[in-house]
Amino acid sequence: MAEFLSNGRTPRARLRELMAGPAPLVAPGAYDALSARLIEQAGFDAVYMTGFGTTASLIGRPDVGLLSGAEMVDNARRIVSAVDVPVIADADTGYGNALNVVRTVQLYEQAGVAGIQLEDQVMPKKCGHMSGKLLIPADEMAGKLRAAVEARRDPDLLIIARTDAVAVTGTDDAIARARAFADAGADVLFVEAPTSEADIEHVATELRGVAPLVFNWAEGGKTPPMSLERIAELGFSLVIYPIGTLLAATAGIRSLLDTLKRDGVPTAALDAVPTFAEFTDLVGLPEVQRLEQRFSGA
Repeated sequence: MAEFLSNGRTPRARLRELMAGPAPLVAPGAYDALSARLIEQAGFDAVYMTGFGTTASLIGRPDVGLLSGAEMVDNARRIVSAVDVPVIADADTGYGNALNVVRTVQLYEQAGVAGIQLEDQVMPKKCGHMSGKLLIPADEMAGKLRAAVEARRDPDLLIIARTDAVAVTGTDDAIARARAFADAGADVLFVEAPTSEADIEHVATELRGVAPLVFNWAEGGKTPPMSLERIAELGFSLVIYPIGTLLAATAGIRSLLDTLKRDGVPTAALDAVPTFAEFTDLVGLPEVQRLEQRFSGA
């Protein structure tokens, strides 16, 4: 990713500008550099690096805290390098206590992300739409957020505070935690997995004006689907779609493999996939060829 956008703004400054706009910023989920490139090429202004998708793509396992911070940062660095739009990255719990959070923030910042998301679960954590989650005390999470804010070198790096309290201690406690996290310096608040439209509206009403809010449109998760217009009416500033690209890729791969298993050749499935030339174009072969010609000395 370029350090500065074409207009001279950094991706982090651009993310803050987008978050302050009149409409919610839509950030589809990327699980690797290729999915991030596809998101950018589709015309979206930001990419969300999903921890769920990162875990599935790297080790083929569920999002239950199996990846280390180093593995997550490495994936974030590859995604950032693949696109020019701002990247928001899942940083789970920060991978330990407040001291670990300091290093986590520094590593993600060095990787070039524009924003990081930290959550108040006990480590090892679980996907926010799974059961069996446990929380750390609110004051401990507030301390981790203060550490995160102090650790960042670029004040434009966005710190997103997520609480998973809805499923553990209820919506009212989630709102109280979110308020405490804003007081600790979080830039953006993320109340994970409300299970009804009434609860979503309650969260939005109670936290309006406290800090910008994230809506997690988790495909197939516990939160009911809502239109983007309704999400905007409620005042959310960022909408993430974390796993749609992963699910779509899974469906596409399954379909091709079913055809290959049945027929012995993939011919019948090829109309539904890019051609070889189309794919090499979208991953940047023409640019590579121009550089080869430029520096070949011929």
